[in-house]
Amino acid sequence: MKLAVFGATGGIGLQLLRQALDRGHEVAAAVRDASRLPAELRGRLDVVEADVMDPDAILPVVKGCGAVLSALGARDRGPSTVHTASTSSIIQAMTRARVRRMLLVSASGLVADAGDGFLIRYVLKPLFVQPLLRHSYTDLARAEEMLRASALDWTIVRPSRLLDAERPGRYRTARDLNVRRGLSTTRADVAHCMLGLIDDPSSIGHAVSLAS
Repeated sequence: MKLAVFGATGGIGLQLLRQALDRGHEVAAAVRDASRLPAELRGRLDVVEADVMDPDAILPVVKGCGAVLSALGARDRGPSTVHTASTSSIIQAMTRARVRRMLLVSASGLVADAGDGFLIRYVLKPLFVQPLLRHSYTDLARAEEMLRASALDWTIVRPSRLLDAERPGRYRTARDLNVRRGLSTTRADVAHCMLGLIDDPSSIGHAVSLAS
């Protein structure tokens, strides 16, 4: 399958590129600066330098793709519209290109629900995590709402606190709930999960949480 990856130079994005190529997918990476991609990957990808906030610029990236994966994120904790602006642009480009499948990386910290234990649901998230990351989470929540309101075949992927690891390990998932005692997730596992969900029709229209 041909895949389009946004946020390709980030931690999850690089894992998506490597794992997708290893699985035999054809991958188009939309980036602002191609030099930020590892040299060993550039020759294996269709690299397009484009502004993700411009639907016209990214239209050639998504055209002909079987799925679009967005792993974009804000670089700091201040006010941001990275998620909403990029999601809006991607939705517009996909609609024009008649591409339907999209997977968006969000965060399990965004919601405190019945999947969380008592302390996480009523203490850790509302009193510490959500206030600390309130700007990013506000932006993410709006991006999720935008995707839910679209006509796309979407899946929202909500990892817990992100860690680095070279290879995907064993992880747990939950649908429309957070993972019980899910404190951390490796970026490799997020990529592995997203690639596995592409062809899972039962995940369409749902938020999938994951944790190690």
